[in-house]
Amino acid sequence: QAQLVESGGGLVQPGEFLRLSCAASRSITNFGLMGWYRQAPGKDRELVAAIHSSGSTTYSDSVKGRFAISRDNAKNTVYLQMNSLKPEDTAVYYCHGVYRTINYWGRGTQVTVSS
Repeated sequence: QAQLVESGGGLVQPGEFLRLSCAASRSITNFGLMGWYRQAPGKDRELVAAIHSSGSTTYSDSVKGRFAISRDNAKNTVYLQMNSLKPEDTAVYYCHGVYRTINYWGRGTQVTVSS
């Protein structure tokens, strides 16, 4: 069993930044893969960024060069640094982790980019 809790969402203007955090209830070294997904109103949930236990990362084309995913094993936390935010980044952002082939999800944090 594991729980993931997101924080750091909010309302920002275009061009600003946010950092999302995902705190895990157990050591994130147990998770083979962790990542961030987002879901905008009326759209499917989509992968934003993921980080493997090896440290390798992957990003969606829409955020490449603007977002960065990282993990702090000592704090059992995964971060998503989001720079140069755009209105189309508005969505609920969900933390995801795979532990022993089981998918775990957080409850999400709202990110709204609007002037």
